[in-house]
Amino acid sequence: MTASFHPPQRTLMGPGPSDVHPRILEAMGRPTIGHLDPLFVGMMDEMKTLLQYAFQTKNAMTMPVSAPGSAGMETCFVNLVEPGDTVIICQNGVFGGRMKENVERCGGIPVMVEDEWGRAVDAGKLEDALKANPDAKLVAFVHAETSTGAISDAKTLVALAHQYDCLTIVDAVTSLGGSELRVDDWGIDAIYSGTQKCLSCTPGLSPVSFSEAALEKIRSRTSKVQSWFLDLNLVMGYWGSGAKRAYHHTAPINALYGLHEALVMLENETLENAWKRHSHHHNALKAGLEAMGLNFIVPASERLSQLNAVSIPESVDDATVRGLLLNDYNLEIGAGLGPMANKVWRIGLMGHACRKENVLKCLSALDDVLGRLDAPVKHGVALAAAQVIYSS
Repeated sequence: MTASFHPPQRTLMGPGPSDVHPRILEAMGRPTIGHLDPLFVGMMDEMKTLLQYAFQTKNAMTMPVSAPGSAGMETCFVNLVEPGDTVIICQNGVFGGRMKENVERCGGIPVMVEDEWGRAVDAGKLEDALKANPDAKLVAFVHAETSTGAISDAKTLVALAHQYDCLTIVDAVTSLGGSELRVDDWGIDAIYSGTQKCLSCTPGLSPVSFSEAALEKIRSRTSKVQSWFLDLNLVMGYWGSGAKRAYHHTAPINALYGLHEALVMLENETLENAWKRHSHHHNALKAGLEAMGLNFIVPASERLSQLNAVSIPESVDDATVRGLLLNDYNLEIGAGLGPMANKVWRIGLMGHACRKENVLKCLSALDDVLGRLDAPVKHGVALAAAQVIYSS
C-alpha cells in the first residue's frame, strides 16, 4: 500500500518557490467553504483591496488568476493582443521569450528588442523599435528577470511606450513585494505576478491588474478572446464588485486563504519595509559571496536584491554543488537557464526566505561544500563579511 507523502523541511533559496511562512500554511488548512459563500465573497473583496496596496494601484480590475504566474502572463496577452497586432517585446532573459510565444499564439506580430542577458532593458533600443514600428499597439517587458537577476527601469520604459501611443504589459513575478513597484505612479497598463516568490505564499495563483486604458482595449476587441477561462469579460463576473457574483469557475478556496494571509502580512510589514528587508539581506549575502571570491553577473545598478546570480568558479561542477547542498543541508539554490546553464547559480532571497538565518546558512553551506571540492575560493571569510553588514 502506498504511504502518505511527507516531504523534508527544505530551505528554499532558489529562483522560486521560496519558503512559505508558517502562518500561510496554517491559513490554507482552515475549513473549506463554498466559493460563492457570502463570507468567502467578503474575503475576495478584502483580497482585491490588499492586492491594490501590493501593486500600488486603484485599478478596479485587480485580482488573482486561479493558476500560476504563467497563466497571469497569458491572461494579459490573450486579452490585449488581437490577430495582426504588432507587439514590441524587450527580451533580456528567458521570460521575454515566453512573451514572444504568447504574442505568436494570439496571432500577433512580435518585434524583439534584444539585450544582453544579465543587463537591464535598454530604453534607447526600445525607442528605436518604437520609431521603426509606428503601428505597434503594445510594449511588453520583464521588470525583474528571474533567469538573470537583472531589474529594468519600468517607470522609464512605460513612459516611453506611452509617448508612442502603446499600452504596456509588465512581468512582475519576481518583483512584487520585493522591489519598488508603483503601478499607478508609473502608468503600467497590465501587470502580472506570482504568489510563490516575495509574497511568501505557495505557487498556484497569479495576481494581475489592468488599467482603464487596458480595459478599453479589451472592450473594443473585434475578435473573441481565444481563451474562455482567461477571458476577463467573463472572469470579472465572478471577481466583480458587490455581493452578487456570477459563477465562472470553482476558485481554489484554500489557496486563496493563503494569499489573503500573505497580503495581510505584507500590509502589516508595509511595502517600504519589505523592500528594505530584501535589500538589507541582499547586502549581507553579497558581502559574504564576494568575500569568498564569487562574482555577480549583473552590474550593481541593475541588480535585483531577491535573485542573486553569481558565476560558478572554474573547475566546479554546478550539479555536484547543488546536489551536496540539497542532500547535506536541505538547502536549494537554482541553476542557470538557457545560455546561463552551468555558468551561474541563482540564489533567491524572497519573502519568508529573506532573513538572516538563511543568509548565514547559505554562506556556511557553500563554504563547506566548495571547500570539500577544492574550489578556487577563499574559505572561512564569508560569515564574518556578512556579519559586518548585520552589525553596522
